[in-house]
Amino acid sequence: MKLFNKNKFVLMATLCSGLLLAACSTETESTDSEEEITTEDIGNKGAMEDFKVGDTFVATEPLEIGLFYRDLTAYPYDPDWEFFNVLEEEHNVTFDVTSVPLSDFEERRSVTIAAGDMPDIITDSWPGVEDPFVASGAILPISDYVHLMPHYQKRLDEWDLHGQVDNLRYLDGKYYVLPGLNEDVHFDFSMKYNKTVFDEYGIEEPQSWEELRSALEVLRDETGETPMTLWWQGDSMFSFAGPSFDTVGGWGFGDGTMYDEENDEFIYGPMQQGYRDMVEYYAGLVEDGLLNPEAFTQDGETTEKQLVNLESFVSSGQAGTMASVNEGLRDLHGEGEYEFVRMPMLEGPAGPKVSGARLVSGIMLNSAVAERDDFLAVLQYIDWLYYSDEGNEFAQWGIEGETYEKTDEVAGGFRPLDNISFETMNSGADEDLQEDYGFGNVAFAFAGNAEIRQSIMDEQELEYQQTMNAEREFIAEDPPYPMSQADQEQAALLSTPLKDTVDQYTLRFITGQYSLDRWDEFIADLENQNVEGYLELVNEAYQEFQETLEEVE
Repeated sequence: MKLFNKNKFVLMATLCSGLLLAACSTETESTDSEEEITTEDIGNKGAMEDFKVGDTFVATEPLEIGLFYRDLTAYPYDPDWEFFNVLEEEHNVTFDVTSVPLSDFEERRSVTIAAGDMPDIITDSWPGVEDPFVASGAILPISDYVHLMPHYQKRLDEWDLHGQVDNLRYLDGKYYVLPGLNEDVHFDFSMKYNKTVFDEYGIEEPQSWEELRSALEVLRDETGETPMTLWWQGDSMFSFAGPSFDTVGGWGFGDGTMYDEENDEFIYGPMQQGYRDMVEYYAGLVEDGLLNPEAFTQDGETTEKQLVNLESFVSSGQAGTMASVNEGLRDLHGEGEYEFVRMPMLEGPAGPKVSGARLVSGIMLNSAVAERDDFLAVLQYIDWLYYSDEGNEFAQWGIEGETYEKTDEVAGGFRPLDNISFETMNSGADEDLQEDYGFGNVAFAFAGNAEIRQSIMDEQELEYQQTMNAEREFIAEDPPYPMSQADQEQAALLSTPLKDTVDQYTLRFITGQYSLDRWDEFIADLENQNVEGYLELVNEAYQEFQETLEEVE
């Protein structure tokens, strides 16, 4: 559970440095070390001398890194992947991997960290997952060392990401997750639909949530099926739909607060009209037989079967799920019979609004890594693989001429060799870039420059991304409200039951277990759980921080 929404924690790069040191409370440490850490202050065994932008990392002595790895069923972990072989043979890097199934990953991560058994690096770490472990000192304050990572720094500068990264900072001025950085906004999660079926019934592509409802009504009436289902029990949909309803939800819920600019204060999102509008919309879809209520509790395998078996025609999803559905449609119905494609980011009551975040899942490091005699080499490896153009291309595609080629014949400019499939390319090939080679693995290839992000896109997808970037309105990030450790703990005690209540009522309202006539009861339950006290904590922290900034200015 997030103690506070660090997506709203926009700190100046100078927080707790220079003049602000005097303004910070005695509880607050400096942003990063008062005297910047140098390469001479940390273990530099195996590190390259004068490592700079454009350099290919090759450890000067064997470098082994402990890795807590999230294993995916789509491409199960294989220690013999060519990805690992190349890193060992050409870069002198090996791994001691703890592979954990996706279904157990979050629980195992918590238990492993709490027991003091955390490997050097944990993959697939979204900002916020570190919250329960920061106070214990288990997680490395990576912000103390990022100035030693030249490729990372170059991207922060050139892509204007300092502000978004500073959102990750705690009251001590440090951040503890090293995020994935994207050059531009990438729209991965959205609504998807069976274009062939839409065309069959003369349904135009929806541009808004209301137009989607109209399309679903036609599909219900013409096919007799419940036309819409969901991946991830609705969490992704609530997240990307939230801004268009002027609210928060799902993976984007955070701590539930939203900034009210007119009154210069934070409010609790689920108590506002926008949240009710969103809940009423989806509840109406369920009530009218347009959205399967079981979609809010079922697993992804069930969702895929519904779409492949033509029991449903619309769902939330992302590029990977869309590719899986298209493959299933080909296998069951034949090549070219059906096509599952993206919908635009739909306009809602609040307009065509979307989130503009460019930080994604990254990694966490064990604080003990800083004591290794080869710590600098670890930082250089991370900097090269995750934040250099060369490292991104390698992690995504592998070795040119062996696993892929560059060509003008495809929109993205890259494609796997003929015997290798990847995403929608070379379907049916003998080998798969992810499953058989370990490239294109989200643990290592989760973000990057626009060229690499677009390299897996066909012409249709590339046009989609460019259009959405040009035509959608990006919502502004909320101002920060950093809290002391004591206030964070109090906020957690209050916010956890509040969110549990929100989740329970939301599910019951939408699936029809509760009538929306009970909305006042929902609000009363939040009030009884001291939502007012929670907002007081948030707003006091916000106002105190504003005063601190005014003193500095």
